[in-house]
Amino acid sequence: MSDEDPPARLVILTVVGRLCRVRRVAVVGSGGAGKSTFARELGRRTGIPVIHLDQHFWKPGWVATPAEEWRAVQNDLLAADSWIVDGNYGGTFDVRFARADTVVVLALPRLRCLIRALLRALRHHGRDVQAAGCPERLDLTFLRWVWRYPIDSRPRLEAALDRYRANLRVIELTSSAQVEAFLRAAGE
Repeated sequence: MSDEDPPARLVILTVVGRLCRVRRVAVVGSGGAGKSTFARELGRRTGIPVIHLDQHFWKPGWVATPAEEWRAVQNDLLAADSWIVDGNYGGTFDVRFARADTVVVLALPRLRCLIRALLRALRHHGRDVQAAGCPERLDLTFLRWVWRYPIDSRPRLEAALDRYRANLRVIELTSSAQVEAFLRAAGE
């Protein structure tokens, strides 16, 4: 840790009736599940810095960061003692899960996720929302990925969680009501 890093924060959340110490939180789930919004609000309530992976992965024009460079970027981003990081990037779950103490899985119904993703694309069309130089657009490939997330991507997430579960607190939130209750508890 460098001299410029803020002191480590220790946040205690009540999760399912028990106190939990939280310093390094990975937020994952389908597109449209609300990962960035959740992470931003959790960061506001806890004072823990938030890292939005999309802002670091996408280069202007929606150009993806090459795989090895992406691993190095995440290693640098996650070197701090406390953080909340949101994003999927299944090929690098290990980078985040090896350092995290908590993983929050936003597992909202896929129709809700699809509608949210579609509305975001329409509401912010042409504006850089996910990353600088990457204007929001209606992307049918992305919408298909959102719809197929439970079939194609969730098994990969489960496999990664299984590899790290012994050292992680995994919290799965399956409804907007659960998300709101969790955030309320974080603000107490």
